[in-house]
Amino acid sequence: MARRTKAEAAATREALLDAAEEVFLERGVARASLDQISRRAGLTRGALYWHFRNKGDLFRAMLNRVRMPFEELVAELDDPSLGDRPLDAVRLGCRAGMIHLDTPRHRRVHSILLHRCELSQDFDPLKVKDEFVQETLKAFLRHFCLAHEKGQLRDGLSPERATELFHFSLNGLFWEWLRDAEDFSISERGAILVDTLIDLMRKA
Repeated sequence: MARRTKAEAAATREALLDAAEEVFLERGVARASLDQISRRAGLTRGALYWHFRNKGDLFRAMLNRVRMPFEELVAELDDPSLGDRPLDAVRLGCRAGMIHLDTPRHRRVHSILLHRCELSQDFDPLKVKDEFVQETLKAFLRHFCLAHEKGQLRDGLSPERATELFHFSLNGLFWEWLRDAEDFSISERGAILVDTLIDLMRKA
């Protein structure tokens, strides 16, 4: 019985997160209410509070369902030689991440992050978003610093500038993709962009 109760609780939590994705996408984070989310899930507000303290807690849990720490993406490649090839680690890690992105759930959540996050009275979703961005930027910078130390980064290109170039290029790609996801495949177009950027950064 306990096992069934645990499974039911997990199913309830997932239903609430699914509903949060839908309501946040439709109304924006600031205008979405917990009542609307619980009703969309077909549950009571009490059930929502059993799993989440507030809207901020729910928003963070929604992001964590699709969160892909860059270092974990690189680790999943299971290639020890990437430690000596940091530019290839960035290239392959980004390509793996874009394959994950090309799914309906990831598309919805990233659409919320880019287009539906407004300052809320309950919490600041942009602050939460920035935490995830900074995590990725630190990972990029670490790899580009290692490439610089190994003499693999082109002359005149600092690790900091390489990180900025990657960040703004990928951000623009995400923006265009989310504007009309049917226009192109981010995993295919993204692979070309990432490969081109790495080739431009690599020392000849």
